Amino acid sequence: MPRPMHDLEHLFSPIGPFAVEIDNFRSRPQQLEMAQRIAAAIENNTSLVAEAGTGTGKTYAYLVPALLSGGKVVISTGTKTLQDQLFKRDLPTVRDVLKVSASIALLKGRANYVCHYHLERASDTARLASREEAANLRKIVRFAARTTTGDKAECIDVPEDSGAWAAATSTRENCLGQECPNHQECFVLGARQEAMMADVVVVNHHLFFADVMLKDEGMGELLPACNTIIFDEAHQLPEVAGLFFSESISTTQLIDLGRDSRMEGIALAKDFLPLQDAAADLDKAARDLRLAVRGENLRLTAERACEDSNFEPALNVLMTTIETLKKQLESQAERGEGLANCWQRAQEIALRLSRWRDEASNKDMVRWVEVYSQAMSLNLTPLDIAPIFKRQMEGHPRAWIFTSATLAVGNDFSHYCGELGLAEAETVCWGSPFDYQQNALLYVPTDIPDPNSAAYQEAICEAAWPAIRAAGLSDRGSFVLCTSLRAMRRIHELLQLKLQQESIDLPLLLQGEGSRTELLERFRISGNAILVASVSFWEGVDVRGDALSLVVIDKLPFAPPDDPVLAARIEKLRAAGRNAFLEYQLPRAVISMKQGAGRLIRDESDRGVLMICDPRLIGKSYGRRIWQSLPAMRRTRDVLEVEEFLAVKSVSASS
Repeated sequence: MPRPMHDLEHLFSPIGPFAVEIDNFRSRPQQLEMAQRIAAAIENNTSLVAEAGTGTGKTYAYLVPALLSGGKVVISTGTKTLQDQLFKRDLPTVRDVLKVSASIALLKGRANYVCHYHLERASDTARLASREEAANLRKIVRFAARTTTGDKAECIDVPEDSGAWAAATSTRENCLGQECPNHQECFVLGARQEAMMADVVVVNHHLFFADVMLKDEGMGELLPACNTIIFDEAHQLPEVAGLFFSESISTTQLIDLGRDSRMEGIALAKDFLPLQDAAADLDKAARDLRLAVRGENLRLTAERACEDSNFEPALNVLMTTIETLKKQLESQAERGEGLANCWQRAQEIALRLSRWRDEASNKDMVRWVEVYSQAMSLNLTPLDIAPIFKRQMEGHPRAWIFTSATLAVGNDFSHYCGELGLAEAETVCWGSPFDYQQNALLYVPTDIPDPNSAAYQEAICEAAWPAIRAAGLSDRGSFVLCTSLRAMRRIHELLQLKLQQESIDLPLLLQGEGSRTELLERFRISGNAILVASVSFWEGVDVRGDALSLVVIDKLPFAPPDDPVLAARIEKLRAAGRNAFLEYQLPRAVISMKQGAGRLIRDESDRGVLMICDPRLIGKSYGRRIWQSLPAMRRTRDVLEVEEFLAVKSVSASS
């Protein structure tokens, strides 16, 4: 039976069970109000978009009414880190305090679970890149024999990024489903059955869209059974939804199809050599397509990609090659489920390639190409995801909760709600309970050139160095957050030179030198390190205390205007007579800036400086909208005030 929601006031009070049973619990009016609004949305099956600043306690604010509701709840997060934290720590804690018996399950994407079928195939026929990967594959075989979940996170002696995992797990494309000879012992199936039976299921946004909303992986029955859906880190949803409402074909998928066709051919049709030849030809054609476009880490319109004289011929060869492989697979498909699956995949890829080539005149879609260092993808993305997302919300009545610390521009949610088609949703905003006026300083230096200046990174380094040095010499750490990888590398070089010139011994870390987890651990332990990073450190990073007391942001985080999807959306807004900058580009930049700034104050005793180097924050009229959307910090343009501020120890450090 669900517990009455009027208990909320007592539960979150200074004498309630949370205050009694949880160390450091603080009764905050924002948290209670948020829980009450979420409880009302659950009771009335309505949609609620809720921004809650750092320190509000939004996790408990949605978990308490969710667990008290008595219905089935799906909680979707933006990161695996939060997913694991919810499942292993927060949900069990809240459940114990509330004394409810709700069952909980953690569901990850299929790439996180060992696949018996593909592991066996790989053990027999795989050609791995190195002896180390071959050794890792043998470790996975031993792990698969003893594990009850098959979750690769439990296989701690094989690195998460080892190439052996690709050979030991399945994808949506190569899963044999009910035709698989290992169907009954499937770890993915076991995890899903557990999720179906649980009262609360924790997933991430990518899995939610892939498995539930698009029903790509046979999980269509989970959503109809659920009464409440809660999206935490909901600011990521427009981008993730855009990804899953798009169609994409990557050279990696093509190479995987060639590999699987070869392996299935060796196992089931060894006497049919044309299949081996066709698989090898597909592998070569996919690699040649990647080589047909010069450069890396690029996003290009289809038209720009076709300007390279090698691209269209390489695409034509690829399409001919996939047709040949399709015919060879069709002729052998009856010899086994694996070959039949490869044939189905070849048909689907051939169809997607044709659609990508033929959609040039569709004004509602953007054709574009993404080029990585070793791979390439051909993408077809809808210009407007709102009507698609809105359709997914229709049908079975349920509550939809969207929450994050960064959804609004000021108190205006129109941009976020417009992107997802949430016109009828209630919106509410709670600021952080932390004392930013006392504990934080917003510093914008003087005499910084325009961001398009050739010497912009040098100017940033000169301006930021006194603050970075002051922090380091006071045993405080600094983040330098950059809006591009190129700027990140250049600023890292310049800071390295500064440290050498002044013979200062501070740890200097660079994104990419290790995994994000490793770098953060080194950063925390050192206490006075400098970490230079890009997009992946702008959000989802929680460093408390003096270890992070200065956050430097190189420039306002406007998306590159030559991004093909952004450019097409801007053009569509302009064609409709709307102001693309004010309605689309600026709100996106504000939300990104709030994420970056949110790294600074993570606890009520934290003190720190947010340094934004971009002169447009002060010099442009729209700059006011950006800094007014940030927490209400004291503002300064005097570096001496910054140095003095950083020299004062925080309460927790000095006590």
